[in-house]
Amino acid sequence: MSTASVAGGKAGWRAEIERFLQERLQAKLDKLKPDDPQRGEVIASFAPDAWLEDAARRVQQIQAVTHSLKPIHPDARGTNLYVEPEQLPELCELGSHALGTEFAGDVVGNAAALDVYKFLKLQVGGRSLLSALLAEDADALQALHDDPVKAQALRDALVSLTAPRAGGPSSHGRAKQLYWLTGDDACDDAQYELLAPLYATSLAHAVYGEIQEHRFGEANKAARLARRGRKPHDGVFHDYPDLAAQKMGGTKPQNISQLNSERGGVNYLLSSLPPAWTPSAVRMPVHAESVFDRMFIARPEVRCTVRALRKFLAEATQSNKPTRDTRKAYTDALLDELVAFANELQQLVQPGWSKDDERFEALSYMEKLWLDPLRSELPEEVQFASDWMYMDWPAEIGKRFSTWLNRALGEQFGDVEAREWRKELLTDEDGFKQQLRELRDKLDAPHYIPIRSTHDELVAGGDE
Repeated sequence: MSTASVAGGKAGWRAEIERFLQERLQAKLDKLKPDDPQRGEVIASFAPDAWLEDAARRVQQIQAVTHSLKPIHPDARGTNLYVEPEQLPELCELGSHALGTEFAGDVVGNAAALDVYKFLKLQVGGRSLLSALLAEDADALQALHDDPVKAQALRDALVSLTAPRAGGPSSHGRAKQLYWLTGDDACDDAQYELLAPLYATSLAHAVYGEIQEHRFGEANKAARLARRGRKPHDGVFHDYPDLAAQKMGGTKPQNISQLNSERGGVNYLLSSLPPAWTPSAVRMPVHAESVFDRMFIARPEVRCTVRALRKFLAEATQSNKPTRDTRKAYTDALLDELVAFANELQQLVQPGWSKDDERFEALSYMEKLWLDPLRSELPEEVQFASDWMYMDWPAEIGKRFSTWLNRALGEQFGDVEAREWRKELLTDEDGFKQQLRELRDKLDAPHYIPIRSTHDELVAGGDE
């Protein structure tokens, strides 16, 4: 027993056909005046037998496709294919085969005959009339005509839109073609196959429908609002970065295909660009004695400021107040960068990263006190906490900054500058105690970056 039979059989198909014809007839009559002499002719043309005979003739003007040439170039004339997804080989890659039985067939050809395809898309019990006729469903055949011979003739004509056109496969000068190497010798012309790619219109339509739901559906809207408000949400949020839309057909998308017309000519293009490598903002001082050796100078703003300061000092002819003010402005910029650098490491990396790890054994103990302050909160780090609170390490950091800047510029900065930088870099004792209290609240925060074992992630400045 067929699926259509269970859902209503011949009577179900007949009722659906009559409803379709009545709706189209009424749309025609609404455009005519009550006394228009054409009304009788229009009514007669929508009688089931007359309309089906006409549809059987006009169906030759269109072709059902799942893979179309028109989207490749609107003026291309060549082979289109109708291949149901279940007939395709299964691949690991995403393709039309993944659609299974749930797919939308497309149609190309004369737009004036598209009503025939809409007729074949009528459904009873979840099955289209076209599918039923292709399967030789007895109830669908009887719904076309009471005479079995005429019914079979109508059926053969209507389903012919899925068959390849006579003359065999062909391409066109405006179609895309490419040579595909099938062997191992790229210099041997005989080892190439000429391919003519087609547009997987059924797959494109399924992708369009899913993206539309994800972009504008209520479920994704709720997830988007929850994400924006940083609120918990049970659903899944879908996002498509760098999504592009290709318009096909201009003001007449129906000239490309029926499905293209239903989409208003819009065809989504997912980004296929390789991911852009963005170096981690937080780099760890692996096997380094000081973060000033490579990590700090690796910051783009630091490099630019050092170059500008070096150039300024080389060109300065007088040691006056404007010169001192300009030099101070540059060094202040470097101090701001150093404070930002320390904050990134202190707030984003798991507290205690500097202890019991051979990769950080060489790092200066004073710099560990500076860059890993929450280590003092760990129960076993009593000595580290005591050394941190003693507050002799800020002066040492100031000296290290001075030494680094001297080497970078070839200038002589002395203890006076170091003392001034100690104040600006590290504020005062009360300020750092307050900082520790604020960082303490983040000890168990989930946004800390764990210290991973992969070498590339841990390289300081990318040179190790």
